Amino acid sequence: MEADFAVELGADDETLELPWAAADGGPRYYELKRQPELLLNVEEASRVPELGEFLAVMHSPAGSLETAKCDAWSSREINPEEEIFGAACKFGSYVDVLFSQEASRHSFAEHEQFAKRVTQLLKRVPEIPAAAELLIRRCFYHAAGETRDGFYITLYLFGYGNDEPQARQRWAIALKLTENAIRQVLSM
Repeated sequence: MEADFAVELGADDETLELPWAAADGGPRYYELKRQPELLLNVEEASRVPELGEFLAVMHSPAGSLETAKCDAWSSREINPEEEIFGAACKFGSYVDVLFSQEASRHSFAEHEQFAKRVTQLLKRVPEIPAAAELLIRRCFYHAAGETRDGFYITLYLFGYGNDEPQARQRWAIALKLTENAIRQVLSM
């Protein structure tokens, strides 16, 4: 499994506002850590059960992580760097992961250490046609009338195959391997 991490803190890089809500009653942020029953409101979790299971684990009351956004999709668009997998199709997802503890949310060092450790573990899993990328990004946390700068990690995950079912199966395996790597890192 290919795995890497990067830091994207430039002025033009993606950021996250937390909490967030789409206009006109569309998707929004749910505090799933405190209200796990709201996972039923996350359309992606219903549409892609494996992603729903991953989100449930990330919001475990005993865990130190939670998520802010996610999506999953299939595509036949293979980028040049993905050609090494010799696949016609890919199934991908992203999950925006954040630390639950306030102090950790504002520590770049903790985000970097977490991303490095997860990446190192994923590089050691059995060779499968899948790729993971963890991107450390800036988050603006809004609470009690003030905004504080912090960080979050976008986890991109792709499985590759000859068709969508095969790509999705490989993605699901990679997702489970990533979940296990995250659990290991958090238990260190």
